[in-house]
Amino acid sequence: MKIYVGNTSFDTTEDALRNAFAAYGDVEEVAVITDRETGRPRGFAFITMPDDAARAAIDGLNGQDLDGRTLNVNEARAKTERSGGGGGGPRRGNW
Repeated sequence: MKIYVGNTSFDTTEDALRNAFAAYGDVEEVAVITDRETGRPRGFAFITMPDDAARAAIDGLNGQDLDGRTLNVNEARAKTERSGGGGGGPRRGNW
């Protein structure tokens, strides 16, 4: 199961997350999401664990403090399709 971990500190490392979640079971993957341009963490991560361990970790870590921040931990939702194009600005004839 993939877990969303929000409100992480910009200083939280993959190792710190792995250690926190390992208390609940086997951690298969840790991905701290970073900004494409700056490479700085964006304040959230995804953890992959077996289902039973993931549920225990969600129950145990949601609302808990890590590196001075209160974590928001829940099951990750499937990525939704985005529509193409960004629009922006008036178009000819649509003033």
